[in-house]
Amino acid sequence: MSRLLAASRLIDSVSRIMGELSEYMILFCCLISAGNAIVRYTFNYSSNGWLEIQWYLFAFAVMLGASHALRNNEHVRVDLIYGAVSEKAKIWIDIVGLILFLIPVCVFLTWLCWPFFALSYRQGEISGNAGGLIRWPVKLILVAGFALLSLQGVSELIKRIAALTGQISIDTKYEKPLQ
Repeated sequence: MSRLLAASRLIDSVSRIMGELSEYMILFCCLISAGNAIVRYTFNYSSNGWLEIQWYLFAFAVMLGASHALRNNEHVRVDLIYGAVSEKAKIWIDIVGLILFLIPVCVFLTWLCWPFFALSYRQGEISGNAGGLIRWPVKLILVAGFALLSLQGVSELIKRIAALTGQISIDTKYEKPLQ
């Protein structure tokens, strides 16, 4: 189990780094958006490339930040019973959810997205907009994001199993969103 926990820590580190990178991507997206608006209204000039890079950066931030959100237990959770059960029951709910839903779905989506990316890369696909960007990087981020989320799911599963066996302690606290 110690090797699995070491692998889990490595995955967590990668997710943390990707989460921090995602934060900067949001900042760059905002700066590009503001700069684009200033240039458009001041100089009456606009570029589709600058518009597209905004949604590319946002896609990168979402796909790379998802594993970071899972690692920090800040993901969306459908809380029907989770908040009302014991710590051990919460861990079991997480284990079942990871094994039956998150990991298989993310692995499947990684597998589905690969040909989508590969075809775009082989064809040298470019945006249909004048001055648009190449498309394969944003399609590759789908593969990378789902693969990273799969790995983070495995990391969370390792931590939950270790917590059940008493080897580590984890925080299962979940804060319901205000409604």
